Amino acid sequence: MNATPNIVNQGDEAEVKGNDIRVMSLVGVAHFFSHFYIYLLPPLFPFLKTAFNVSYTELGLLMAVFSGTTGLTQIPFGFLVDRFGAKFILIVGLAVEGIAFSCMGFAPGYPFLVALMFLAGAANGVYHPADYAILSASVSKTRMGRAFSLHTFGGYAGFAVAGPIIILLNSTIGWSSGLLICGLAGIGTALLLMVFSRDLKHSVSTNDSALNQKTQNELPGYSGIKLLLSPPILMCLAFFTLLSLGSTGIASFLIVALGQHHGTAVETATLILSTYLVLGAVGVLLGGFVADRTQKHNAVAALCFLSTALIIASVGFFILETYALFILLGLMGLMHGVIMPSRDMIVRSVTPDGAFGKVFGFVTSGFSIGGIIAPPIFGWILDQSQPSFLFFGIGGIMLCSMMTVFTSGRRRAN
Repeated sequence: MNATPNIVNQGDEAEVKGNDIRVMSLVGVAHFFSHFYIYLLPPLFPFLKTAFNVSYTELGLLMAVFSGTTGLTQIPFGFLVDRFGAKFILIVGLAVEGIAFSCMGFAPGYPFLVALMFLAGAANGVYHPADYAILSASVSKTRMGRAFSLHTFGGYAGFAVAGPIIILLNSTIGWSSGLLICGLAGIGTALLLMVFSRDLKHSVSTNDSALNQKTQNELPGYSGIKLLLSPPILMCLAFFTLLSLGSTGIASFLIVALGQHHGTAVETATLILSTYLVLGAVGVLLGGFVADRTQKHNAVAALCFLSTALIIASVGFFILETYALFILLGLMGLMHGVIMPSRDMIVRSVTPDGAFGKVFGFVTSGFSIGGIIAPPIFGWILDQSQPSFLFFGIGGIMLCSMMTVFTSGRRRAN
């Protein structure tokens, strides 16, 4: 007599699992294009310099425009996501960014290219608030850590393949047609998301909405701007900013710092950085499983931060053989990757239902803040021929990050 209910339950579970995987895959692919487009133009700079008769400073301005508009639009998009829903904002943003990059291949001049980068950067601001809102509303809580890890992994993958793909396209059909194809790929993905839009929930259920309304009534004024300026959310912003400071310092200057401090050849240092990044992606996937099997996300993140701080400080304190640098920095990349899903779970734990868009849009703007601050500071350190200070500085940032995960511990009301 109990067989039928078991079959039904198993069938329901299989359906839920299939829906979770479908949602995680769709959002992960969308996030892939967010990072893919960020790194699409830099490999083409030598060709764009000749085509548009501009300097590298002017080409660097393109990236600054893109990053700046992304940082400025994330928070407004977060409020729009919570007000109108996430999925169609995500789909339109992806389509607009794809259109912008498609048109870049045929831009008549540099000013038009700047305008297109402004448009693309603004569209790029939809991903973090929309992605996290969709995942939080659509994926089972038991798979939330893995959902966040696959989301981050999609971004890592976009970074990794952007350069090789556009260089291959440039060598075969030219950079103009290459940008057109890459832009059309984003538009095609937006259409795919439209087809499966029914699976992409973008608001909490009726019960959750009623519960959230009750919570808001019990906590008057604890929403909107006041929510964003509350201590737990501000601490999460500091968390993301510090994380970006350290990551930017490593990604931008590790090769130069290893050369100055350890005499590492550029080719070898590049391989070491690649090892760090690849194992970081592996760590993101591992961290998803860890995040789903513990509620102590603060402890997981703190342990990893402490480990990465000790590793990077040892690289600056000692003169190490090449094999040791590969091992230590590879291990650091792995530990750094494990942090990412727990990082997102910490933010989710302090966010009231119905506010995921604005909160994640706000705290992830820390990526832009760190990306603006880190390069001149670490560049100045290397200009003073003090590479060990770069390693010690990053280690100090990791220790400060460890403190933020313990002071952002206010749990959202249930």
